Amino acid sequence: MQSFRVGSAFGIPIKLDLTFLLVLPVFAYVIGLQLGDLVELFDGTLGVTFDVAVLTATETARYGIGTAAALGLFACVVAHEFGHSLVARRYDVPIESITLWLLGGVAQMTEIPEDWRKEFNIAIAGPIVSATLGALAYLALLVVPSGGFTLEVVRFVLAYLAVMNVVLAGFNLLPGFPMDGGRILRALLARSRPHAQATQQAARVGQLFAIVLGIVGVLAGFRILLILLAFFIYIAAASEASRTVMKAALEGVAVGDVMTPSERLDTVTPETSVADLVDRMFRERHTGYPVVQGGRIAGVVTLSDAREVDAVERDAYRVEDVMTRDVVTVTTDTPVMDAFERMQKHDIGRLLVVDEGAGGDDGDGALVGLLSRTDVMTALEIAKTGGAPGERTLTRDATTAGTLGEDRI
Repeated sequence: MQSFRVGSAFGIPIKLDLTFLLVLPVFAYVIGLQLGDLVELFDGTLGVTFDVAVLTATETARYGIGTAAALGLFACVVAHEFGHSLVARRYDVPIESITLWLLGGVAQMTEIPEDWRKEFNIAIAGPIVSATLGALAYLALLVVPSGGFTLEVVRFVLAYLAVMNVVLAGFNLLPGFPMDGGRILRALLARSRPHAQATQQAARVGQLFAIVLGIVGVLAGFRILLILLAFFIYIAAASEASRTVMKAALEGVAVGDVMTPSERLDTVTPETSVADLVDRMFRERHTGYPVVQGGRIAGVVTLSDAREVDAVERDAYRVEDVMTRDVVTVTTDTPVMDAFERMQKHDIGRLLVVDEGAGGDDGDGALVGLLSRTDVMTALEIAKTGGAPGERTLTRDATTAGTLGEDRI
């Protein structure tokens, strides 16, 4: 998601995704449009009455109230995510940020604890916060007197937040893994079975829930938000199940067990001319190379880098003039799963492996190998057959060893 930071609380950054800026006006418009119906609903369920004539006196008033209610709702969504985040931090789980986006909010945690009690407490915290906010909003509604326009607006917003927070808490408790209810289900399943198996079972329940939700969205007049939410839940459930199974299979496997060693890699030096580089790419059918100087990583150069130089000038330019110096690296003792997640985070297909005593992660170091997505997937297949970490050395064709995908370094 493309997002930008708008503030922080408790040391946790709060971000807005660009899709949130699209959905907020929609929420404000829908609330304003349905203001009369909402007032009638609240009159019948909350035991209070509103002056609907005051609230709907003008179009500006209606949509101004809608905007206030929508902002209040999303503030409560942030509070819901802080419920998860603050409990997670008690268990030493780092929180990268809380982000508001198209379908609500998400607390981005680096890792979900596999201890079922910890996951249960983290997952239940959000709905508890929402239910509490709903109760507090209702109590405030009973205290605020009716009166002029301002008081009526405050009372309506409080009524809206009272109802919507309870709805938010209840909806999140449904078993749509990886929603809160799905994580609670996984935590309960993990009491008596392995974490990976509990994840797969919770994911299947979540996907079934997503299918039902999608059907409801279609039958209820093609409710696009429900259909999008169903799609998101289905994909996210499958993704998390695959990740958990992969993590369990690759537990204890390090990058050094599965990487392609440096002696089998094709490299270039910073002094190589761009003309020679292009010629070599043509002959060897490679689209990128690690750039090594004195056995240490200097950068990475790709075909797209070479294309930035006109053909008639390539003899005058060196690799060091066009290469990428900001290289993402790992060490031989980095867990394979951590390395794979780094590939996903940076949207790259391969990682250069450096000597852990010569620069560390994301820094210059002695090149000792290369890890590709293919290496990881091959290691996963071997692990599933019961192979030992020492047996997970990738066998690759000599013509493809060390190839770096264009623009995916």
